[in-house]
Amino acid sequence: MAATSRGSLSLLSLNLSSSLASASSHPQSRCSLSMATSRSSHLGGARVLLSVKHRLSTSPSVTTGAPRVLASGTANASLAPAVSPSPSSPGASSQGAKQALISLSDKRNLELLAKGLEDLGYKLVSTGGTATALEKAGFSVTRVEELTSFPEMLDGRVKTLHPAVHGGILARRDMQAHLEALQQHGIGTIDVVVVNLYPFYSTVTSSSVEFETGVENIDIGGPSMIRAAAKNHKDVIVAVDPDDYPEILGKLQSDDDGDSSFRRRLAWKAFQHASSYDSAVAEWLWKHQRDGEETTEFPPSLTVPLSLKQKLRYGENPHQRAAFYEDKSLCEFGAGGIATSVQYHGKEMSYNNYLDADAAWNCVCEFNNPTCVVVKHTNPCGVASVGPNQGLLEAYRLAVRADPVSAFGGIVAFNVEVDETLAREIREFRSPTDGETRMFYEIVVAPSYTEKGLEILKGKSKTLRILKAEHTKKGRRSLRQIGGGWLLQDSDDKTPEDLGFRVVTSKVPTLELVDDAQFAWLCCKHVKSNAIVVAKDNRMLGMGSGQPNRVKSLQIALEKAGEEAKGAALASDAFFPFAWNDAVEDACKAGVKVIAQPGGSMRDQDAIDCCNKYGVAMLFTEVRHFRH
Repeated sequence: MAATSRGSLSLLSLNLSSSLASASSHPQSRCSLSMATSRSSHLGGARVLLSVKHRLSTSPSVTTGAPRVLASGTANASLAPAVSPSPSSPGASSQGAKQALISLSDKRNLELLAKGLEDLGYKLVSTGGTATALEKAGFSVTRVEELTSFPEMLDGRVKTLHPAVHGGILARRDMQAHLEALQQHGIGTIDVVVVNLYPFYSTVTSSSVEFETGVENIDIGGPSMIRAAAKNHKDVIVAVDPDDYPEILGKLQSDDDGDSSFRRRLAWKAFQHASSYDSAVAEWLWKHQRDGEETTEFPPSLTVPLSLKQKLRYGENPHQRAAFYEDKSLCEFGAGGIATSVQYHGKEMSYNNYLDADAAWNCVCEFNNPTCVVVKHTNPCGVASVGPNQGLLEAYRLAVRADPVSAFGGIVAFNVEVDETLAREIREFRSPTDGETRMFYEIVVAPSYTEKGLEILKGKSKTLRILKAEHTKKGRRSLRQIGGGWLLQDSDDKTPEDLGFRVVTSKVPTLELVDDAQFAWLCCKHVKSNAIVVAKDNRMLGMGSGQPNRVKSLQIALEKAGEEAKGAALASDAFFPFAWNDAVEDACKAGVKVIAQPGGSMRDQDAIDCCNKYGVAMLFTEVRHFRH
């Protein structure tokens, strides 16, 4: 026998296979093999006794080829071993050397983990690339094939799906029957399981991935080990996050690893990890259930994986607890938006900050030309656009002037880069109401900043939150919670380019008035219903929002627009139920020259007749834009 335990067992397996193969040539043979081998001196003279009984069926239908023998001394299904495994054998008993199974796709902190476990006396068991990485780093590794005496097969689909692995993970150490079963089959306990999964998410979100490639990146063995270890967390430590390794090692080093709350937290994290992984697989398979096309149908069940991004000081009000979660669904990958924004400066974001920043960013991303949007309580109170070759300075000034009282303490969003000149204007701009008060904002958000521009903007206030965000993509889903359920809908992606703006009056608007109507309509889309927007020359003059009746929203919008409403365009998010002595006639009397609305009221003809009387053009969009 060779001196080392692993060499002895490897040689022993070969010898047993050879002997049993020889015995199998006699159909009615019955053999009993008993072998003993001495351990080398550094193992304290420990001895391994393997007693293997082999029975061969006399049935001619049974194949009598050489049986496979586990490295621990067990054969496959045709063997019934009675084993007393050594603590240092691959199938170490629960009373022997502890074992840690490591199988990782994300190998961050691997050497830190391996060194810590090895120093604590753990034997490292590993698979494939992880085992190779550990060996290259100089660690002694038992490959899982040695544990199972079964090679990796089916192109890697089967590695760890074996009783020698799952028995060692799932056995309860407080149940004698479980321990006796392990000893009977020569299976050692596995006390630490460190596993993360195939990179399915990153694979299927890469460009032009083949369906079969996605399927092959669905992990089977990994989730099975994670779930097994998490279920048996009282006896097995499970780790799926490399950031947890230092704490785990610290607990093991201080003999504090029996802390039930610590183990339960790791178990929760493991199940959550597997659950999020499965949700991505389910989402992807639903989308690709038909060859050559992606389904747009809503699934019969839906899981949304959310990842905690920030604990918030409070919710909408100080007495409400709150947190911010990022949606990790595949459909949100690369979709931009405030959730993936980067904060460069200022106080931490609050619950209301996120809502307002999201409203401002979604609005400003709708516009093709350089645009500034000012938002207060999720409503755009100022919007202005300039030509492609014009600077944003004028757009910023006009957006603030639309409603400077509301703009104070609001959120300012730009859809193009903020440079030094614009940053200085934001920092120094005085309120149009008195020409003295320096404007205060909670947040500035833009797709990028020049180095100097960012530096100047940081100097405006220590609390000013400065965000960089990616443009919000179209085609997203919209989820909203109600008591006991969720409402799911497509995002409202309609733009003026998608609509006809059909003239329904005898008065035909000029092209300039049509442009104003389209601008007003696009702004109106982002105002809470009932919504009315008055605009002219690519700037909002006034808006009325959130009123239970459309007449009141109109009055508020006209009040804010003042005399500038004369010759302007007006847009409504929904049809006018009445015209005479109501909103339509009030708008005509105020001097509005064109009204854009969806149409669809049983009194549409009244609205048309009213506009004809006052010489006002009316456009039907045939698309409603309620926002609740």
